[in-house]
Formats: sequence, structure tokens, C-alpha cells
Amino acid sequence: MLDIAEELHRWVEQGRDFAVATVVAVGGSAPRQPGAALAVDADGTAIGSVSGGCVEGAVYELCRQALEDGETVLERFGYSDEDAFAVGLTCGGVIDILVTPVRAGDPVRPVAAAALAAAADGAAAAVARVVSGPAELLGRALLVRPDGSHDGGFGAHPELDRTVAAEAAAFLDAGRTGTLEIGEQGSRCGAPLTVLVESSVPAPRMIVFGAIDFASALVRVGKFLGYHVTVCDARPVFATEARFPDADEIVVEWPHRYLERTEVDGRTVLCVLTHDAKFDVPLLRLALRLPVAYVGAMGSRRTHLERNERLRQVGVTELELARLRSPIGLDLGARTPEETALSIAAEIVAARRGGSGASLTGAHTPIHHDTPSAPAGRIGSVA
Repeated sequence: MLDIAEELHRWVEQGRDFAVATVVAVGGSAPRQPGAALAVDADGTAIGSVSGGCVEGAVYELCRQALEDGETVLERFGYSDEDAFAVGLTCGGVIDILVTPVRAGDPVRPVAAAALAAAADGAAAAVARVVSGPAELLGRALLVRPDGSHDGGFGAHPELDRTVAAEAAAFLDAGRTGTLEIGEQGSRCGAPLTVLVESSVPAPRMIVFGAIDFASALVRVGKFLGYHVTVCDARPVFATEARFPDADEIVVEWPHRYLERTEVDGRTVLCVLTHDAKFDVPLLRLALRLPVAYVGAMGSRRTHLERNERLRQVGVTELELARLRSPIGLDLGARTPEETALSIAAEIVAARRGGSGASLTGAHTPIHHDTPSAPAGRIGSVA
């Protein structure tokens, strides 16, 4: 639900009734991950996706039905051996989808509205919903904030709300979306409940050092992938809004000094495109010691070897050097700034998702990789 928060928040503000279908769990080669959502309003307008097209029609009808009868349902879709064109996933996967009505007067409406407002504003928040268990609890929701405070509740047992809020706060801290199993009274005892926790966290950061033509192309690709993109360069004549209109932020400062004071985390990617030793060495010395997702540096193989030697001379260890992606990007034969940006972005995605970067043609590796890191964008991945 939170992956389409901006659109749904507008629907709430406009007073629209709608039903939302959310992927709860996946198995096999399913195209979308838990948290992916499709919503349908009372006029039949649809937004979002739960399967990339395989079961959208059937899910659309489930949403329309939920708007009529007000019932929350959990539906499973999978591949049909007898009829590959039947309603199901012809890719061979299985997905469980929760369909919840969000109408005026529904108990979930205030919680959903608050969660959507927070997510649309870029604030961190998690929403927990009962997926399976007693019928009267299906679809009930709880909003959890980073400070541990929460709104809404399941109305079953006070300890259940407290336990789910604590678990959801841990999901939120890790930027995760997934399910948890818990007893109806908030312990491991009693009737079991399955709760879906969706986490909405601010967009991950991409910091591009070096205001060159290749950086301009990388900024555009970074925005496309859902990053909050910063360009940093010590030269004010090059680090301008006119040259980087798509950047979220432009900083005129020595790169290593900016990196010393700015906030990074385990989803941050650092792309060093300056290939100038006076910038690169102090910057990379710091960058390779930070808990970030990716550090890449542009330059020829000769530049790479010379830069590594300079880094060793300033105390960078071999273990730290092993983190450096240099020359930056995958081997695509790239020439233009746009092609080079694509090769860098492909390496970042492969590193984040655990991909090999090899062609899928003739390969026997999985198409989708499950990794503990969170993807770019609003919804975190299942850990």
C-alpha cells in the first residue's frame, strides 16, 4: 500500500472510497515483492500493480467486490499446469494478496490515512495489518512511528497491540517489509495471527562526486531508480543547477569535507567521478571506512592502480580496498555519458540485489535475488 502512497494520499484527501490489494507473500519466480499494491476507487480507476500484469484483472475484480461488501479477503494466485492462460502466474510463482476496503467509516480508514500521509511526505512509518486469523481482525491496522508511538489497533487484546508495535518498530528500523507470526494475545500462545508489516523509509541517497558530463547522466539514472541524488564538487563554476537540473541537492565543497559532515547509511551509494588524486584520495580514504552500500570510482585501469597505491600510502588496508568498485560500472562497452551511467547503475543494482551481472540468456541462475538490503524507493525489502 505504501509503495503508491502519494496517489492514495490524494485519494484520501479527495474523500474517495477505495480498496487496496497488497502482496503479502511470494514464492517462486513472482514478479513483485511483498508490499506491492494495486488500488481501485469507487469509479473503477486503478493505480499500482501486484503482478506486472499476470493477475491484475482478477485482483481488480476482488477490489471492486471489497468496495461493495466491505469484506477483507486473502487470495492466493499461482501457476496452472492445466491451463497456462488461466488466472495465475505463468512465470511459475505464487503470490498471496490481501484485499482491504478503505471506505469512509471503515476502521482501517484513519490508520491508512495517517500512514499514507506520512509516506507521501517522505517520513518514516510502518503500518501493520492482520493478514490471517479470526475473521473480525482481518485487515485491522496499526501505524507505528520511529519513536515507537502508534495509532490504531487490532481491538483484540492490549498486549497484542504492544507486541506488534514493538515488532513493527524493528521492521521500520531495518527498512523491511514482511510478515510475522504472533499469538492472538500478543505472545506465541493462543490462536495464531499473521501480520503484514509495511515499512516506508525516506529514499536512499546517491552522492555523486565530480560535476562532469558523466555525472549529469548518472543523476538522471539515479533519480529514475528512486534515489535522492546529491552532486558535490569543489568547483562552483561546474556545480550548478543549470548543469544538474535533476539533482535533489548540489553542494559546492571539497568532497571529503562534505562526506565527513553529511549523513549516510547502509543504503547510501557513493560514486566518485572526479578521477583527480587531490580529490579522490582523501575522499576514498574516508568513504571506504563508512557503512555504505556501494563505493565506486571512475578511471582507467592505470588510474585505478595508481590510486590504490596512493590509498595504501595513507593507511587504507587491503580489506578496505576490496570494497572499492573500480573502474566503476559493469563491462557493457559503454562510451557515451548515458551508456556509462547505465553501466554504473547496473553495477549498483547487481551489488544491492546479489546479481552476477552476467547475461540471463543460457544461464541457470535465479532471475530474482533475495538479499537483506533494502531497495531504492519507499518500501523496504523482505530480509
